[in-house]
Amino acid sequence: METSPARTPHRLDPAGGCPHAVNARLLAQGAVAPVELPGAIEGMAVLGHEALREFLQHPEVAKNARHFTALREGRIAAGWPLLTFATVPGMTTADGDDHRRLRSLVARAFTPGRVAELRPRVEELTDTLLDSLARAAAEGDGVADLRRHFALPLPMGVICELLGVDVEFRDRLHRLADRVVSTDTEPAEAVAANRELLAVLGEIAAARAARPGADLTSALIAARDEGGDRLGQQELIGTLLLMIVAGHETTLNLITNAVRALCAHPEQLDLVRAGGASWADAVEETLRWDAPVSYFPFRYPVRDLTVAGTVIPAGTPVLAGYSAAGRDPAVHGPDADRFDVTRSARPDAVRHLSLGHGAHYCLGAPLARLEATVALERLFTRFPALRPAVPEAEQTPHAGFVGNSVRALPVRLAPLAC
Repeated sequence: METSPARTPHRLDPAGGCPHAVNARLLAQGAVAPVELPGAIEGMAVLGHEALREFLQHPEVAKNARHFTALREGRIAAGWPLLTFATVPGMTTADGDDHRRLRSLVARAFTPGRVAELRPRVEELTDTLLDSLARAAAEGDGVADLRRHFALPLPMGVICELLGVDVEFRDRLHRLADRVVSTDTEPAEAVAANRELLAVLGEIAAARAARPGADLTSALIAARDEGGDRLGQQELIGTLLLMIVAGHETTLNLITNAVRALCAHPEQLDLVRAGGASWADAVEETLRWDAPVSYFPFRYPVRDLTVAGTVIPAGTPVLAGYSAAGRDPAVHGPDADRFDVTRSARPDAVRHLSLGHGAHYCLGAPLARLEATVALERLFTRFPALRPAVPEAEQTPHAGFVGNSVRALPVRLAPLAC
């Protein structure tokens, strides 16, 4: 097979920003792009839908950082902003039997049936948060930050209840998680935030060990204490980190992006309200059109691989380009850039990859979909005149190139009085 000519690596901006213009430019040159990661580390991003689908399930692609050449050679500093993604002990950095063992310990909590049982609690919490959003708007001249008062506490509340995490930990956990996953964190701050986050998770585990309950953390501690090879202490903490970070950051971005998309396309919002499409359809189209995760770290070829005509050398850190794949015109058609809530119902529709594919498909996908669907339906039913209080161009993008959203979403819940 002929390989494509060498391309100049694209330097990923640690401060982040809207990825779609960059994605379109890179995709026009090929489905796989060389990138420069922070610290001048060479990497690759798989951007095309079909190339990414192939790569995510390739048997010679690993998640364990022992395959990460630059890390193995000592070229990664302690404060490297992406280090936690590469090295946290748990299912996101495990392969084969280790991955299956770790995933099996939590998988039963996220089956579609178990998630469906959570609907009444999700609805109850949603209604409570809508009351809080209304109070915040009343105190803020009719404007409130939807991200802070609604999109964040909903998934954070649900995942913390599942894990048995006490309320007093939640704001701190979000603040620390935000620092750990941001790619523009200064090295000293990254080290400090990671250390503090691990300490907080240790406190949570100790609290549940002292007072076990019918929660997932207690079940994980029981698995650890049974001995054998079911779960080690570092794996316990790593699993808690994954559950909390992935359990709220992705859905936070998903809800925020869906509200932005529907408000920017009022004809699509009207279509859903009229029954021409469902709120679940709006969630799926948001996942495709404005994926909550843009470039997810890391996978490593265990040998040189050719993907879509581009050689990816063994040991290269590879990013999964979910936001790019979602708008790949080669798969989603010439109107891939158009937000269309009826798209998933088309006979020729291709399912997006924004929640992953293969063995590492997002374990919390059913929960994220439930939370976002309930959130959108109840939000727009309660506040039918809701609109962003600032133009799209003035909404500050999320820090970093992993998550994809905005830092705040000020909204006006009711029309301005005449």
